[in-house]
Amino acid sequence: MKTVFTVGVFDLIHFGHVELFRKAKALGDRLVVAVQESEVIAKYKPESPAVNSTEMRMYMVKAIRYVDEVVTYRDVDTIVKEVPFDIFAIGGDQKHSGFIAAVDWCKRHGKEVVRLPRTEGISSSELKEHIKSI
Repeated sequence: MKTVFTVGVFDLIHFGHVELFRKAKALGDRLVVAVQESEVIAKYKPESPAVNSTEMRMYMVKAIRYVDEVVTYRDVDTIVKEVPFDIFAIGGDQKHSGFIAAVDWCKRHGKEVVRLPRTEGISSSELKEHIKSI
């Protein structure tokens, strides 16, 4: 049985998130999703804090049929060392230093890394901007 692991904020759940989970789940048998803790988001993105609490985001992610388990995380380069998985599924735009370190760790420890393309035309940031303009 292969476990696929992915991480993210998943604040305003939308079609792109569901597509990420569907594509990630198709890579294996089980999908574990890590939701970033709200206080960490506020620290690194003070201009764009999470709308929903960590608990609410976890609840929404878990409700999606492709997701088997939900955990929280603070830093991506730490959580990859704590959750057992075979495949790390990440977005093509996830390239900051934490992801670079996480991918390097995966490669050194025999974990497959799969970059999944973003769903064009939708993002949480765009949704927040659209909501502000209404």
